[in-house]
Amino acid sequence: MSRGKFITFEGGEGAGKSTQVRRLVARLQAAGVEVVATREPGGSPGAEAIRALVLTGSADRWSPVTETLLMYGARRDHIERTIIPALERGAWVVCDRFSDSTRAYQGGAGGVAPGLIAALENHVLAEIRPDLTLVFDLPVRVGLARAERHAAASGHAETRFESKGVAFHERLRAAFREIAAIEPDRCVLVEAAAGIEDVEAAVWAAVSSRLQGHG
Repeated sequence: MSRGKFITFEGGEGAGKSTQVRRLVARLQAAGVEVVATREPGGSPGAEAIRALVLTGSADRWSPVTETLLMYGARRDHIERTIIPALERGAWVVCDRFSDSTRAYQGGAGGVAPGLIAALENHVLAEIRPDLTLVFDLPVRVGLARAERHAAASGHAETRFESKGVAFHERLRAAFREIAAIEPDRCVLVEAAAGIEDVEAAVWAAVSSRLQGHG
């Protein structure tokens, strides 16, 4: 059986990734593809427990280095228990965030040394790398306003990163844009300020052109 495809969605707060993950999953399933939808931090019981630690509390609850180690602990459990089994049975995995988020949040925006992140990637990710990464880009203040509205409507407490301030999120946006520019064979930059239908069309165009056979 051939290995499944691994698609990741990346971007700053309020970019609309979760909505587009659901839409892509539905579209792939309608095309007859077995799909596992997952997220980071999280995606397995152990990783979800770490998610609760990382995404709640005050902005300075953890240092960027500690965040990096927690994220990679969660990521390894997620890889072992969810991602590898799905890919090996031929399913496609669609993940809301993956290792690029650590590069951008803790690295580009948080100042963690690239060498530490690269070493963790080398040892923790092993052969698990995305086939396609969709990087959602939009102005910082637009994204933070969206995230604030969503948090108010849903009542969720996972607002620790939103509270880090505009300067942090400007660095974050720049880091994601740099990742997309450096790895164009893997990454597609998506204009996330567009309407939901337009974003969905851009996502599908990227998936169908880059991962041929299910377009």
